[in-house]
Amino acid sequence: VQLQASGGGLVQAGGSLRLSCAASGIISRTNVMGWYRQVPGKERELVAAILSSGITNYENSVKGRFTISRDNAKNTLYLQMNSLEYEDTGVYYCYGNIQCAACARAADYWGQGTQVTVSS
Repeated sequence: VQLQASGGGLVQAGGSLRLSCAASGIISRTNVMGWYRQVPGKERELVAAILSSGITNYENSVKGRFTISRDNAKNTLYLQMNSLEYEDTGVYYCYGNIQCAACARAADYWGQGTQVTVSS
C-alpha cells in the first residue's frame, strides 16, 4: 500500500487549496485517515481526521475553514482548505490505517508530504 499526496502550493492569505491523497495497492479495508502538518522545529500535528463511517475531527484552528472528506470507492482522501492563513503553512502529510488484501491486520501508512505555503 502506498499513499500519494498532491495539491500543495503557494497561495495568498484568504485563498484556497485542495489536497488529495490516493491510496494504491490491493486494499481490503481503510479505517481512519487523516492529514497532519509539520513545520520546522515542531512535531507533526493532526489537522483533521475522518473515520470510515464519515465521522470527522478537526484541530481547533482549522474548524470552519477546512473540510476533510474521503471517497471510499476510490481510496482517496481530500482536504479542502479555505480562508487560508499564514499559520497554515507547513508540509502536509496524509495518513491512513489500512489493511491490504493479503494482510492479517491493518497498518499505518504515510504519504510523502506536500508543501503548503501561505503568504501574508
